Amino acid sequence: MTLIILVVTGILVRQIFLPDEFGANGYYRPGALEEEANREARNMAAESCLECHPLIRKLHVAGIHKTISCEACHGAFADHVKDNLVVGLMPVARGQGIRPLCLRCHNKVVRAAPPDSIKVVDIPEHMDKRKVRTDHICNQCHHVHAPLKWVHEAREMMGLAKREEDI
Repeated sequence: MTLIILVVTGILVRQIFLPDEFGANGYYRPGALEEEANREARNMAAESCLECHPLIRKLHVAGIHKTISCEACHGAFADHVKDNLVVGLMPVARGQGIRPLCLRCHNKVVRAAPPDSIKVVDIPEHMDKRKVRTDHICNQCHHVHAPLKWVHEAREMMGLAKREEDI
C-alpha cells in the first residue's frame, strides 16, 4: 500500500512541476533555448579583464598563457564587475596556494592535460632536475601571467641559450 501511495504521489508531483512543453520533442524542451539566451552572462573573455588591468595585459598577451581566460584562475567576471563597477575582489592564489592552482592544468602525475598540448610536470622530478628545493612554489621561478618570462630572463642573464623545453 505504501508503495502505491509513493508512486501516485510521485506522478502527481511530476505533473505539477514539469513544464507543459516538456516531452513535445522527446526530452528536449523548446523553451530552454530562449531561457538560456536570456540568462545573464557570468563569464567574459580575457579582453574584458585586460581593459582594466594594463600591466597584466602586457604580460598576458606576450606570454604562453595568452589563450587562457583570466576566469580559469580567478573565477567569474560577474563576481568582480557589474554595470562597470567593481562589486567584489577576485580570488588570487598566494604562497602555497599557487602550486595546486598551477597543477590543475600542469600535473603530469594525474594527467591533468595531454602532454602534447600543455606542458605537464611531475613536481618532485621537475624540482630535482632544476636543483630546487621541493618546498619551492611555482612563482618563485615562473611569473604566473607569463610563466616563461623569468625563466628566459634568467637564462639570458647567465648567457645560456633557450632550451627546446622552455619554448
